[in-house]
Amino acid sequence: MSSRRDYYRDPNAPKANSLEPGGSALVVDEAGRVLMQRRGDSGNWSLPGGIMELGETLEECVVRETREETGLDIEITGLLGIYTDPGHVIEYSDGEVRQEFAVIYNGRVVGGEIQVSHESTEVRFLTLDELEGLPVHPTVRLRLQHHRDGSNLPWLG
Repeated sequence: MSSRRDYYRDPNAPKANSLEPGGSALVVDEAGRVLMQRRGDSGNWSLPGGIMELGETLEECVVRETREETGLDIEITGLLGIYTDPGHVIEYSDGEVRQEFAVIYNGRVVGGEIQVSHESTEVRFLTLDELEGLPVHPTVRLRLQHHRDGSNLPWLG
């Protein structure tokens, strides 16, 4: 796996040279806790998700990535938002600098058991209050805030 570095509204960030459609799942359990994984590459807590592959829809991508990264099977229940901030770029060790393009779906668990993947060091459900004191990228905090706000309209930005 290539290493990555996130830049968020940083004037010294490298210029983006790619754009890949990706998605994540904001999955909530019966207690209102959010499914999170601790990324192996950055140490930050993040929502499960990834980049779309040829031959699949973005919803299928998010279901697949969530299964691969957490061991849980989910179903999509709605749309939290579409996040395309050009001020968020991710630099990879292979020279790719990707502009953010993420669709975040709401979801719920329908099967499976939590397990850690090769991309993460920990997977668990956490309350929004627990996440306040943990390392979380500002863009993920924004998504969590939109979830907390409880709007019925998806975020577009």
